[in-house]
Amino acid sequence: MSGILAGKRVLVTGVLTEASIAFQAAKVAQNEGAEVILTGFGRLSLVERIAKRLPKEAPVIELDVTNQEHLDGLADKIREHQGEDARLDGIVHSIAFGPQGAFNFLEASWEDVSTAVQVSAYSYKALATALLPLMHPGGAIVGLTFDAQMAWPKYDWMGVAKAALEGTNRYLARDLGPKGIRCNLVSAGPIKSMAAKSIPGFEELADVWNHRAPIGWDLADPEPAGRGVVGMLSDFFPRTTGEIVHVDGGVHMMGA
Repeated sequence: MSGILAGKRVLVTGVLTEASIAFQAAKVAQNEGAEVILTGFGRLSLVERIAKRLPKEAPVIELDVTNQEHLDGLADKIREHQGEDARLDGIVHSIAFGPQGAFNFLEASWEDVSTAVQVSAYSYKALATALLPLMHPGGAIVGLTFDAQMAWPKYDWMGVAKAALEGTNRYLARDLGPKGIRCNLVSAGPIKSMAAKSIPGFEELADVWNHRAPIGWDLADPEPAGRGVVGMLSDFFPRTTGEIVHVDGGVHMMGA
């Protein structure tokens, strides 16, 4: 199969519904020639059903990024699917979570904040190091962020967690660069996904895009962000690392 990911093997985390950016990234990756493996957490049967809606059904591995045993065994789980020549050319980190308390900046407990930071930021490093044995020079790791340059309405400690993710990406790019592995983030605009339903006041946050995206933004269309992820996985950016690529309709450049 031809395409910009022809012959590549990619792991995609965070697929839950067809409305997720992760699903679109997996779909576009397959259409561009990649072999895809998914991970799921919690609602594994749901992820397995969604995996059947891809152009080619993808295997699903259970992964809780806060469970060290899961991380320690992840490479072996991939080997079970790929055999002796197991390898990964790309990893998509689409994992974020904040307890309800994390969406109240002044009243959030450290327990709420630490959970948001561990799941949304530290897991980026944890996933990368767990899969290093399968990665080779020329590989790429791509995470999804939500622009942390500003204090967005209602986003509160999740915004801080995304700032931590963006910092983690820079340090990971520094340390994995000598191994020939690129690390970049795609900063997407808000999408009406299942994850968005857990954000109190999501509509107020999303309304910023309705008024300020100069090229327009469709809250119901995760495909542009998915395409951005696949672009960064490809060999078209061989010397780009530690970057944040905005796929947000241009809102990030509009200022206060």
